[in-house]
Amino acid sequence: MYLKTFFQMLGYFLPFATLFVWQEMPTWMFYSIWGVMGLFMAGMGLSIQHDANHGAYSSNATVNSALGALINFVGGSAHNWKIQHNILHHTYTNVTGYDEDIHPVGFLRFSPNEELKGIHRFQYLYAWFFYGLMTLEWTTTKDFNGLKRYNDMGFVKTGYAKEFIKLVIWKIFYLGYVLALPIIFLDNFTWIEILIGFLSMHFIAGLMLGLIFQPAHVMETSEFPMPNEDMTIENTWAVHQMNTTANFGNNNNLLNWYAGGLNFQVEHHLFPNICHIHYKKISKIVKETAKEFNVPYHEQTSFAAAIWNHGIMLKKLGRA
Repeated sequence: MYLKTFFQMLGYFLPFATLFVWQEMPTWMFYSIWGVMGLFMAGMGLSIQHDANHGAYSSNATVNSALGALINFVGGSAHNWKIQHNILHHTYTNVTGYDEDIHPVGFLRFSPNEELKGIHRFQYLYAWFFYGLMTLEWTTTKDFNGLKRYNDMGFVKTGYAKEFIKLVIWKIFYLGYVLALPIIFLDNFTWIEILIGFLSMHFIAGLMLGLIFQPAHVMETSEFPMPNEDMTIENTWAVHQMNTTANFGNNNNLLNWYAGGLNFQVEHHLFPNICHIHYKKISKIVKETAKEFNVPYHEQTSFAAAIWNHGIMLKKLGRA
């Protein structure tokens, strides 16, 4: 984990520093650097802050807190992430009205329990573009809207005003170093070119996150249970996770490294506070136990197969 942390952070911050050191670089190199930053921006989120904010990176809470804050350095919010992801997504996986991961903007439909609109018929074609806008939305509007919503739900325990001020400071810091500094100090590139590079970085990061997170839960094998009249799900929590979650590409070592083990989504949902480097070994036990007790263990053989089948599910959800 320490070695991965070093290389993932190096992959983001070193290219960024290169923009200032090598100001005579050709245009193609300039945009390539922003693209590499996008890849490792997503990589840091998947491999480092995700484990840290689950308390799974280290047994030391201070280390987890410090590395969990990496999401603030790339435009997100560790505070909001813990509520949206740790509490809502992991507790109410694929439950409409609670799991925000299956409740995106209105022109995307990730659950059969959501309202069907005419535009959803084409979502299997356009969803990929909007995945690319994911981190840009976090950077601009989503975190502010989310903080207000979580406060109304009673999840903001440290005070709304305090967290709002912290959120504003982090956003100013992020946009200041990643966008304002290049505009001020890069003499060979216009502010429009820098803005295009910035947007390209976010698009690549958002697309990578979407391609890894969504095929884990929005698949033909996924269940989308709804609570009964007394607001309970009639299943054990662990079996609920097995019914709503899917693995993919588990023999792809590069994917395992880059995705922070999130292609072992079943194991992650069962053991979210265990470091992801153990998931591959744990998966053998989980798979055998699931078979023993006749519990489903959903998996796709490859990353490409998962994306393809996620697209098929998007197409089905776009129709009646």
